[in-house]
Amino acid sequence: MPLPQRNTYTVDDIYALPDGERAELIDGKLYMMAPPSRIHQELVQQLSRVIGNYISDKKGNCKIYPAPFAVFLNTDDKNYVEPDISVICSPDKLTDKGCAGAPDWIIEITSPSSQRMDYLTKLFKYRTAGVSEYWVVNPAKETVQVYSFGEKEDSVQYSFNDEITPGIYADLKIRVSDLL
Repeated sequence: MPLPQRNTYTVDDIYALPDGERAELIDGKLYMMAPPSRIHQELVQQLSRVIGNYISDKKGNCKIYPAPFAVFLNTDDKNYVEPDISVICSPDKLTDKGCAGAPDWIIEITSPSSQRMDYLTKLFKYRTAGVSEYWVVNPAKETVQVYSFGEKEDSVQYSFNDEITPGIYADLKIRVSDLL
């Protein structure tokens, strides 16, 4: 049964969705999620593998979680997202339900239908919630937009052929073209 039409939704409404339906909740507004494409899933899997192997090899404390993984950005019940990849370095943020607070690093694989959400809505939400670094990987344009929200805010666009170094791992180099 579909959810009743309202102006404001809560996390309870997310959990009330019929099996197989996924949505995100930003400031009480519900955004339904379309099934991901093959290239989307390949990028999520390969980036998760590379980052996860790096963390494991370095015996790091951070944890990596690919979607679907619940992130409760604020302390209210009006915000719930499922980033494609979440890297969390504070174990106290992890609960049985997911992540309570902002992950340190979020990666979204964008598609034509999600660009507005990824480049505008989520960019603002992740920045104000305290995410340190946010990547938008765009397979159609073969670009990665990297937003840094630390002491020095910055935004740099890379091509899939460029070597990208995440802000939290100075010796990790990722070239997206090598992953496909």
